[in-house]
Amino acid sequence: MRRFIITGAPGAGKTAIIRQLELDGFSVVEEAATDVIAAAHAQGTVDLWRRPSFIDAIAHLQRDRQIRASYQPDEVQFHDRCVVCTAALAVHLGYPFSPFLTSELERIQKESIYQNRVFFIRNVGFITPTEARRISFEDALRFEKIHEETYRDFGFELVSVERGTLAERVSIIKTAIR
Repeated sequence: MRRFIITGAPGAGKTAIIRQLELDGFSVVEEAATDVIAAAHAQGTVDLWRRPSFIDAIAHLQRDRQIRASYQPDEVQFHDRCVVCTAALAVHLGYPFSPFLTSELERIQKESIYQNRVFFIRNVGFITPTEARRISFEDALRFEKIHEETYRDFGFELVSVERGTLAERVSIIKTAIR
C-alpha cells in the first residue's frame, strides 16, 4: 500500500482536497487534531492547545487511525496530516517532543509508513476561522514555514500544491502519484 500525506497550513484547503479524492474513489484517513479539539469542546474544554497533553492526544489518534487504515485493501491511501505535522505543531506551540511523540516519529521512519513524497498544500491567501481553527493568517504563515522545515528535517520531499481551483489541485496530486 502506498500512503501519501496531504498537509499544509491551517485553512489551505486540505479538507476539500481530501473530500474530492475520497469522492474520486481513493481511501482517505481523517485528520486527528480537529477531532481531538471537537471532543474537548464537547466536554467543555475550549483551549486544549494550551496544554502539552494536546500534542500526545493528537499523536495517539493519528497512530490508531494509521494502524486501522493499514488493514484496508486499497493500493493508494491519502492521510490528512500525520505525526510529522504534530511535531511541527509542537514546535509552533513551543512544546518539547514527548517520549510518545518521539517514538511515533521513529516508528514511521523505521517502518517507512508513508511515501517520501508529501503533498504540501499552499495557503490560499486568507484564513476562515472555525470552532477548531482560531489561528490568525499571520500565525498560519509562520506555522506553514515551521511545517515545511519539519518535513524536510525528517527527510521528506515536498510536492508543492499551489493556489488554484479544487480540480486543479486534485489533478496535481493524481498526476504525481502515477
